[in-house]
Amino acid sequence: MTTLTISGLRVAVGGKEVLRGFDLTMHSGEVHVIMGPNGSGKSTLAHALSGHPAYEVLDGSVTIDGVELLSLSATDRERAGLFLAMQQPMEVPGVRLIDVLEAAGAERAGLHERMAWEVRRVDLRPELLERFVNVDLSGGERKRAEMVQFGILRPRFAVLDEIDSGLDVDALGAVARRLAASTDEWGCGVLAITHFRRLLHELTPSVIHVVSGGRVVATGGPELAEVLERDGYEPFRESAPL
Repeated sequence: MTTLTISGLRVAVGGKEVLRGFDLTMHSGEVHVIMGPNGSGKSTLAHALSGHPAYEVLDGSVTIDGVELLSLSATDRERAGLFLAMQQPMEVPGVRLIDVLEAAGAERAGLHERMAWEVRRVDLRPELLERFVNVDLSGGERKRAEMVQFGILRPRFAVLDEIDSGLDVDALGAVARRLAASTDEWGCGVLAITHFRRLLHELTPSVIHVVSGGRVVATGGPELAEVLERDGYEPFRESAPL
């Protein structure tokens, strides 16, 4: 069993502390969902895990099976088994998806065939892979293309920042099915950050975490989503410490 552990993580953005002791532990093959009001620190967590230079880690630890990730470059975090899909995938003019995969360490033998298989699994038009990364792709096409990368790289853990943002029903279903299948195929742990319960209709979580004030304030099973739907986030709000 592989374990991702986030312990006491404190992160500042622009001199303001946003994450204030964030704790979370998950294991291979699990699906965890993070929900919370705007400004609670959900996207800050994703950016801090990605190693974004604008996000200053003040304290804490992030490990995969005891290997500290925070001291590693973004590339080495990926090699350690962490896959990050941001809300707005970037355009990379002049670079094709196969170039990205080879740079990330994907085995070259049979790579075209594996890419073709992953394209079919998420219903992406094969010719889009010949374009530069995310250039002239719709939001849904970009997210499906990310799932092609995901399926080829087979990370230990995938952190997804609002993967459902801007997706229609068909694209959301294709993305969610690929993520769900990965938990069985190679035991990937999926950590999905979302505002919307509709993702949970397609991707069944093992655990739901509610974030407020920069930390996890409630954890439960899928039934917690029903509480949030009924009562909103107000009962879970936590004021920032003075």
